[in-house]
Amino acid sequence: MENTIEAADAAVVGLGRIGLPLALSLADRGLRVIGVDRDRARLDAIAQRRMPFCEPGAQELLERVGAAGRITLSDRVADAAAAPQIVLTLGTPSLSHIEIDMREIRSALDDLLGVLAPGHALTLRSTVAPGTTEFVAGYLAKHRGFAVGEEVFVAHVPERIAAGRFLAEIDTLPCIVGGVGARSGEVVAELFEAFRAPIVQTTPVQAELAKIWTNILRYTNFALPNLLMMDCEQHGANVFEVIDLINRDYPRGGIAKPGLTAGTCLRKDFAFSEERSVAPGMLLAVSRVNESVPLFLAEGAKRRLGGLAGRRVAVLGLAFKADTDDERDSLAHKLIRLLERELADVAVHDSHVATPTLSLTDALREAEAVFVATNHSELCEPAVLAAISELAADGCLVIDPWDCWGAGQVFAYASELAALGGSSR
Repeated sequence: MENTIEAADAAVVGLGRIGLPLALSLADRGLRVIGVDRDRARLDAIAQRRMPFCEPGAQELLERVGAAGRITLSDRVADAAAAPQIVLTLGTPSLSHIEIDMREIRSALDDLLGVLAPGHALTLRSTVAPGTTEFVAGYLAKHRGFAVGEEVFVAHVPERIAAGRFLAEIDTLPCIVGGVGARSGEVVAELFEAFRAPIVQTTPVQAELAKIWTNILRYTNFALPNLLMMDCEQHGANVFEVIDLINRDYPRGGIAKPGLTAGTCLRKDFAFSEERSVAPGMLLAVSRVNESVPLFLAEGAKRRLGGLAGRRVAVLGLAFKADTDDERDSLAHKLIRLLERELADVAVHDSHVATPTLSLTDALREAEAVFVATNHSELCEPAVLAAISELAADGCLVIDPWDCWGAGQVFAYASELAALGGSSR
């Protein structure tokens, strides 16, 4: 990969979990791509053809694209203007007081203002608050006098691909394009026609709302079984049996199982609606349910064991989602902090993440409680349950909101799980 910036077909600003797979996929389809990121360590890894995070198939893609020389790397946002199509995949967090943080977008726009020219198309790919795409268009019109939709083009093309599924879903999920003005949608769609997915044209704000509410729907759907789990604890009922009663042969069932619902998109995106909601507090309540799960699990273990101080506790899993290495906004970290505040001796295992952790054997040895924080496939194997029985302390309590072994118990002693014949689902 060369560092000399020459004319290209497309530029992707931000080479994280959204931007890098997109840049590589565009390059793999024959486009010349400029990849921009301010993180030099990340750029160095990509230049050495090493994926800085896990995404199935992406390492092979990086090696193929790198060998073909179709991607150029830079740490200067202004270099993106060497391509007519510029895609911004920047962090879009919300501030703690329910306010959208526009700093990364503003910074990128300021870097591009002096180099944008008629014909450039600017695409927002990350999740943004309603009105952000129009703000970007207005910013370019205010500071450069561009007629957006005629001279330069601005659109929101929301990323809706699930972690670990990029290479499959980029060609199958409908591609929503919300363009500003007369021709922005048409021009930006030309870039995404490199993929096989159908393109759906709409307005910018409808594209923004579609992405936000896609995530809100999932966040809310997962909050319901989590609230049911806590309600069942209060009433001495079994949440998995109640879920089975709800869903079994019932055409209007479909409630999911509980778990630690988190991840950077789900935890923050409700704030994009909550900031100006006409029903303030509703989505905050959904968030409160999901955020309460670590405390619920820790308190449940504490009641059953008569306290956690000085007890060895194993936490299995740090990633927010099964079979990924993504720890961003994972509730496993919150669970660990809560256990440490109870003065427990916490041992952590996760073979996927970059954070150093113990081996499974070392984490389980003499553990008096085992929390399954992430339902990685390998943790749901019967061998793990057997290892708990063999290595953990006598009377070890297992806390498994995911029902990894099909035993149907959130809180159960290892001996009970073995007797129930828990197995991989």
